[in-house]
Amino acid sequence: MPALIFDCDGVLADTERHGHLPAFNATFVEFGLPVQWSEEEYAEKLHIGGGKERLTSLLTPEFVQAAGLPTDPAEQREAVASWHRRKTQIYTDLIASGTLPARPGIARIVDEAATAGWMLAVASTSAEPSVRAVLQHAVGPSLAAQFQVFAGDIVAAKKPAPDIYVYALENLGLTEDEAIVIEDSNNGLRASCAAGLRTVVTVSSYTADEDFEPAALVVSSLGDPDGESAIVLRSRAGVVPHGFVTLDDVLSILRSPNQEEES
Repeated sequence: MPALIFDCDGVLADTERHGHLPAFNATFVEFGLPVQWSEEEYAEKLHIGGGKERLTSLLTPEFVQAAGLPTDPAEQREAVASWHRRKTQIYTDLIASGTLPARPGIARIVDEAATAGWMLAVASTSAEPSVRAVLQHAVGPSLAAQFQVFAGDIVAAKKPAPDIYVYALENLGLTEDEAIVIEDSNNGLRASCAAGLRTVVTVSSYTADEDFEPAALVVSSLGDPDGESAIVLRSRAGVVPHGFVTLDDVLSILRSPNQEEES
């Protein structure tokens, strides 16, 4: 049985701008750190895979001195881990408040896939509690319970390395031709393609201008028949959804030649 593997942030919900960024900035305030990321600065940080890794990028000698942080690397790692735990809690509280709606088409296509007996998974560099909070909010507890979640530090190398997708395939017991990925960023697309996986990209607010040339299909969102329409931005696989991406569209892409292998 095939699998549908989702990235989390920007795919299940547009969480970066309205979830992660305010959670990072609230954490900085709580810990008395002399930094607040603007939307433009955070857009640059998104090129770094993983929340702890983004926090670690702060640790220049100048920042360490200004913040009164320890210079010992082990103590710095402990400080970053503490910041990240608190940031994750703030973020999951934001998700639980219901202020971040799921992206169009997510609940619909997950329900279609579950009904058809597809395997469901999330592969993300975000912390697992954050991923599970978004997943439950986006598709509801019943469907969320059918997902396998591969997240956080479960692999050493974060996206754009393919490790998380290779790990997911191994644990799902599937080959590259039995799973399809839904991503929203160039980093995520590079990771999935390096793992040999066909990929649908649903661009998000921070990624609309990125390069998605290797993707099988690029759309504005998955769309819904009674809501937002999916705009097709590129279709390398030749599949052109009409208003919204269906499970049949996804299956057609999965059955199409893997152009990454051919290129």
